Amino acid sequence: MPNFYEFFAGGGMARAGLGSRWDCLFANDFDRKKGETYEANWGKGALTVGDVKKVEAKDLPGQADLVWGSFPCQDLSLAGGGAGLKGERSGTFWPFWRLMQSLIKDGRAPSIIVLENVCGALTSHQGKDFAAICAAFARENYRCGGMVIDAADFVPQSRPRLFVIGIRDDVILPDGVIAGEPVNDWHTQALRNAHAKLSPRAKSNWLWWTMPRPPVRNSRFADLIEDSPKSVNWHTAAETKQLLSMMSDVNLEKVEAAKNAGRRMVGAIYKRTRHDETGAKVQRAEIRFDDLAGCLRTPAGGSSRQLIMVVDGEKVKSRLISTRETARLMGLPDDYILPARYNEAYHLTGDGVVAPVVRYLAAHIFEPVLMPQPGDMKEAA
Repeated sequence: MPNFYEFFAGGGMARAGLGSRWDCLFANDFDRKKGETYEANWGKGALTVGDVKKVEAKDLPGQADLVWGSFPCQDLSLAGGGAGLKGERSGTFWPFWRLMQSLIKDGRAPSIIVLENVCGALTSHQGKDFAAICAAFARENYRCGGMVIDAADFVPQSRPRLFVIGIRDDVILPDGVIAGEPVNDWHTQALRNAHAKLSPRAKSNWLWWTMPRPPVRNSRFADLIEDSPKSVNWHTAAETKQLLSMMSDVNLEKVEAAKNAGRRMVGAIYKRTRHDETGAKVQRAEIRFDDLAGCLRTPAGGSSRQLIMVVDGEKVKSRLISTRETARLMGLPDDYILPARYNEAYHLTGDGVVAPVVRYLAAHIFEPVLMPQPGDMKEAA
């Protein structure tokens, strides 16, 4: 059974994705409330709550086959302040990496180190932050490569994320996990542009990880919606009317089209600040009816919380998305225990990694590398 450490663990969504075939040796998160949810789902003592800066190599048992690190995205996000890896939150990558260096010096270098973050990490500080991450891998004799995976391939949520996968340079790779050049949607133009800016050494350590395309997703956003949610209430008719009044003509046309669709339609809504024809700032309700939810977000404030509108013929009703619905959008099962408070549950799910994406990576890269089949091996070039 392969094993792993989970850092910036949140509610354990990487652990949920890896599944029961994997043994978690250590988990860590700074947030006490998230730690309580982690323990509610994975057992008392399953996670150490505390600052990653204070974790030392001696605190980590055994030698992990894989280390997962979904370090904070706020300073790398397009919606953030642009501080990048120098920021207070995203800058926690560096103490995490110093811990990895300590493990390497201790003779316990993990076979695989995985980082997950927003795609803004590719362009933060004109690509210098991404280059710094790749250079860090190269200095410790890890080859690495990136993939951009949109969770919409697995769940009905638009959520592209960057995954940087580093592998110790003495690990032999099986056939089929790397390509000789960029291929398909995993290697977006933004990723290729970021790769082009890397140092010669980082480029020489680069791998174009690849996987087969997943089967076509057969679930729709509407399939996840609760008729009688426990965490939120349906809006009154007046509240729904007010929401409609915040829509532009283009968005109102989408609602009218949904009424004529001949089936129940569920739209996802975010409130955004726009400029009207006079240049004044106004708050708009913007809706999508493409069978996808918008990307769950975690910033503070009511506008960051996603709403839904259910249209069934002439019947139109609306409300906040429920916490169970957000969990479903992250690929979590309905027996996953969520915090009782709405904001805590929303923040937990919106700040996590989509579990089926992790499972797909495990099935097509991590497990073939760590548990290769005879005859399927070749040395890393």
